[in-house]
Amino acid sequence: MTVRQRHGWATFIQHTSGSHERLNPPGGEMSSLHLNQSGPTEFVFRVLTTSPKIQILLFCFFLLLYIMILCGNSAIIGVVCAYSSLHTPMYFFLSNLSSLEICYTSTTVPLMLSNIFGTQKPISLAGCGAQMLFFLTFGGADCFLLAVIAYDRYVAICHPLHYTLIMTQQLCIQMVVGSLGLAICLTLPLTALVCSVPFCGHRLEINHFLCDAPPVLRLACEDTHIHQAILYVVGIFVLVIPFLLICISYFFIAITILRIRSAEGRRRAFSTCSSHLTVVLLQYGCCSLVYLRPRSSTSEDEDRQFALVYTFVIPLLNPLIYTLRNKDVKEALRKSVSRKATSETL
Repeated sequence: MTVRQRHGWATFIQHTSGSHERLNPPGGEMSSLHLNQSGPTEFVFRVLTTSPKIQILLFCFFLLLYIMILCGNSAIIGVVCAYSSLHTPMYFFLSNLSSLEICYTSTTVPLMLSNIFGTQKPISLAGCGAQMLFFLTFGGADCFLLAVIAYDRYVAICHPLHYTLIMTQQLCIQMVVGSLGLAICLTLPLTALVCSVPFCGHRLEINHFLCDAPPVLRLACEDTHIHQAILYVVGIFVLVIPFLLICISYFFIAITILRIRSAEGRRRAFSTCSSHLTVVLLQYGCCSLVYLRPRSSTSEDEDRQFALVYTFVIPLLNPLIYTLRNKDVKEALRKSVSRKATSETL
């Protein structure tokens, strides 16, 4: 190798080294940024509060609510299964509604309780997608089942003589399975679509206590107008259409009730339907404010507050409303408690 060739190689190496230093500034900032962009996406949930005392109070409060939800809905399922007098379509639907309440509450509350002390344990994109899928599926099936219950009340009040012929056991099972199947068909593509958007960064903070579609879409790097439009379409199928069917059912129910001559008959009919209407208004009202409002008019904090209602309040109210306002269920619970007390005494 000649002196000129050696000098050329030295100049090339020096130039390459200088270029490499310019591309990678001191401190490894570019390297760290590259890792943040290319690493697997993880999510953490924003803490509710940083005060240790309030954290303990919130943990105890939400844990107590969760235990009450499990006990109340499990009691309805147990009583309906144990007493043959409750083996009717209405109580079959109520027991399945309680099962859905337990399922979709259990997909969110345990993880929420584990993060309430500010540890911010990360959850992978796959784990976030799984929670979103189960939560939306059970919640959607819950909305469809409320419409099924409204139809059951319509047949019972408007066509009492044909009730047993219409509401057969086979039809009841088909309605419950159909509600769950329809919810899966709508939420599975939605969840896959939400989880396929690109996210900026390696670890992202969700301003929520669960992986729900709206707060996750807010973290996307690209334009999400198409995703938001699909979310609205799914929301219309899950919320608006069942709610309209419920309104139509209760319109005919109200006409039939007003034709009843006896005041006692009208009171019993309204009492049977009012408990269902209370749950319907709470469920569809809060969910519509989260999933059907324009994104420009929503805030993450409001969504989180509404989510607390349909995650804790509604599943807790269901057993209270359907037991305290239902004579048959109260009688069955009374018999169950007295039977247990008698067996313990013996």
